[in-house]
Amino acid sequence: MNTHSGRRARTAAAATGLAAVLLAATPGIATAARENLPPLQPSIDTLTANWSKACSAEPVHVPTAPELRAVVEDTTEDNQEGETNGAGAEFEAWWTDADGTPQRRSHTSGIVHSPTTQLWRTPSDLPADTVVSWHVRAVDREGATSAWSDEAPGITCRFVIDTVNPEPATIVSEQYPDDDSGWHDGVGVYGSFTFDSPSEDVVEYVYSVLGSAPKRVRPEEPGGPVTVRWMPEDSGPYHVQVRAVDRAGRSSSQTTYWTRVATGRAPVARWKLADPAGADNAAAEAGPVARAEDGVVFGAPAPSRTDLTSTVTLNGRGNSYLTPDAPATDTARTFALSAWVRPAATDSPMTVASQDAADGTSAFTLGLRPTADSPATWAFRYGATTLTGGSASAGGWAHLTGLYDTEDDTLRLYVNGKEVASETGVAQVAAPGAFQIGRARGDGGARWQGEIGDVRVWDRVVPRKEIERLGSRPAALAAAWDIERTDDGVIPDRDGDKPLTLHGGAGFYTPDYDACFEDPECVEFPADALDGNDHLALDGTDDYAATDGPVVDTADSYSVGLRVRFADTTPDRPTTLLSQGDADSDAFKVRYDPAASEWQLVVTRGSEPGAAETVVAGPGAPTSHTDEVVVVYDDSEGHITLYVRGEAVATTEFNASWSAPGPLQIGRGHTADGGWGEYFHGGADTVRVFNGALTASQVRSFAYLY
Repeated sequence: MNTHSGRRARTAAAATGLAAVLLAATPGIATAARENLPPLQPSIDTLTANWSKACSAEPVHVPTAPELRAVVEDTTEDNQEGETNGAGAEFEAWWTDADGTPQRRSHTSGIVHSPTTQLWRTPSDLPADTVVSWHVRAVDREGATSAWSDEAPGITCRFVIDTVNPEPATIVSEQYPDDDSGWHDGVGVYGSFTFDSPSEDVVEYVYSVLGSAPKRVRPEEPGGPVTVRWMPEDSGPYHVQVRAVDRAGRSSSQTTYWTRVATGRAPVARWKLADPAGADNAAAEAGPVARAEDGVVFGAPAPSRTDLTSTVTLNGRGNSYLTPDAPATDTARTFALSAWVRPAATDSPMTVASQDAADGTSAFTLGLRPTADSPATWAFRYGATTLTGGSASAGGWAHLTGLYDTEDDTLRLYVNGKEVASETGVAQVAAPGAFQIGRARGDGGARWQGEIGDVRVWDRVVPRKEIERLGSRPAALAAAWDIERTDDGVIPDRDGDKPLTLHGGAGFYTPDYDACFEDPECVEFPADALDGNDHLALDGTDDYAATDGPVVDTADSYSVGLRVRFADTTPDRPTTLLSQGDADSDAFKVRYDPAASEWQLVVTRGSEPGAAETVVAGPGAPTSHTDEVVVVYDDSEGHITLYVRGEAVATTEFNASWSAPGPLQIGRGHTADGGWGEYFHGGADTVRVFNGALTASQVRSFAYLY
């Protein structure tokens, strides 16, 4: 470190004299030596007690003798070239003791490179509950000092040491009391919790619910109560824990408050719409019966993998709606509604449910909206606010939920259990008129064309977890083939009703370990079967296996996968592993193209000749061991994805699938001319087909799910 500072170091007297003579003999050069300038006055803005307590003329409170800090700096105006500065701090603290005797303590720090933060750990004998004043000034290497920090324009800093913890907080809640009277209110209903403490210097409460991350709230004035709002998302016992914190930062002991939350209130209105064919009304699980007009046909199909048994079909005309002729809920307060829906078309606006306002419009509408150049979207309009999200496909089932929460005036739209849009600050809208299913006032009625089932309306928040459960359609195993050797050319599925038939001379591969044991020149055992003792062996010329008919409805969500081993990891032509379609085309086809080094998923938008084809691809290459290949079509989300070895290699938006009547094909697919080709050369095993879309985590273990 350079030890010069201002006039930090002087040469010997003779040298100084010689320099003075030389300077005097040089015209235009001042002969007076430059003086050392004092350091800068410390700024009040940099003075703190215990880091967080800023300097204040009003005493700040601290829990123990504090660490005082200040930024000190020596001026650079008197520096010569190459010089560096250093600065230290001189602290002083003073007070008057109980008998009126003035007391003073001081501390001078070492000098280090300037500017710097210096600190003083004040002595432990400072008195409690006494106003202690303090200030600081900077000191340079030559002992020059700045003005004290409290000289104009500064102020004298003050603190008080508080050694007493605040009293424990109390907790009171009307909605969720801590008592033995049973279960209270319920899921989706907000409750107020008021925290208070007998201590008058409490400035903050730190609380948590059931071990959640702590939150902090401050009362309007020290010692005052504070009220927080909380909404349970699950039923069961809960505990609220809170600590009171005073102005010195001291904390009270923890108060624990127990309450038991009931399950969420049932819907205020619910129509399953599973009434028998020919019914005139829709029976109500809750609320009034809904009158059905002539355009309503009961007994329509229900979404698979749900508890519904049937739904209604609406024809989209003037008499295509149901109504209870009364409001279902107070839309100016918190409410939610949901329904299972399947649109027959998506080229015009359609309404699932609405409630009439007083001005000849609807206060809210839940339904779909077409778009000019992309798939139709689901929509939830409330007053002047419209949320859109997700993709709506003709013939595809979806679960819709709209929620308005007056706690923060937030509007939310969920599709298939997932939130797709939200907006806060939405003004409340009253709707004193009748609830409508399948139409809305204004917008030409925007009547629904297609199926609707299980319409529910709540007068509470429906939490995210509950919405996920309502909109869930877990994938279900449709067929599984654990391929082992058979003698009749037919491979049974696990349930025995969907056999795979071998064609073109397809056979089996069984590793011959015994031969290797018996051959003294054998140095490498044969490769294991892909799964079990055997796997399907296809020659790449005309071998394939196929079911007798379709295994899965390709117009709905599905997942299909298998394990394969390529005979050659660099085949000389494209090869198809899986497909399903009809006699002329494939609804989907999974292939590998060696020329492009790509895994490819090919889907068509209909069975008619010349139907548009989409190819989505991802880079990669087969291994010499085992490749797990799975295709997942999520109709409700409107996308299809190809996974290889558990990783998504290709995905695209797709909501124009069709119900392919043909069998599932293992090892071949249609070519451009409509004929069969692209035969696979290698082994195949562990074929699985699911109704519904597997999740990404399920794909990684698709062979072991059921």
